[in-house]
Amino acid sequence: MNLESTPIEAVNTTVESTILNGESVLKVTKKEKLMEFDENTYAKLTDSIFHNGTIEVKMLSRLLPDAPDFARGFIGIAFRINEDDTHFESFYVRPTNGRIDDPVRKNRGVQYFSYPKYTFDYFRNLGITDFEGPAEIGLDEWISLKAVINDAQGKFYLNDREEPVLVVENMKHGADAKGAIGFFVDIGTEAFFKDLKITATD
Repeated sequence: MNLESTPIEAVNTTVESTILNGESVLKVTKKEKLMEFDENTYAKLTDSIFHNGTIEVKMLSRLLPDAPDFARGFIGIAFRINEDDTHFESFYVRPTNGRIDDPVRKNRGVQYFSYPKYTFDYFRNLGITDFEGPAEIGLDEWISLKAVINDAQGKFYLNDREEPVLVVENMKHGADAKGAIGFFVDIGTEAFFKDLKITATD
């Protein structure tokens, strides 16, 4: 999908087409909600209505010069976004956690959350670890993401590996939710996206 010709709405972000290493890519950074986690901060494809199928994209993140110490290069997708941006599902990665020696942080390389209630903070406060896991990833490198969505189940794959890095059996907005797709970015991150492919199955 050619992102330069795709209608995109910047939701609490700034969005621009740019050149990175000789390639045309989409750059997304947070503009509002700068210090709030797991919020509606994404570039939304306004013409997309997605229920079930596959979302594939390549993404790369860098830390901004003024990124706080707890920034992790957060980058990912939002999907089934409703019209007023008050409900959606999301999967993102934390590249700085990918190859670190700290076992706690290492197990937080990837994350699912469901806006507005089921954030990573909500899961951690309850000791729920089903929605995060490790991944062999890093900053400033292209990461291939494939999300396979079927009703309430989401399977998430990185870098063309056969096994998913995370499987979510009970996405919080349920089997019937549908809506737009977006490129998600969080605190202290400069996010780049390319090579989007959406394959709908219904």
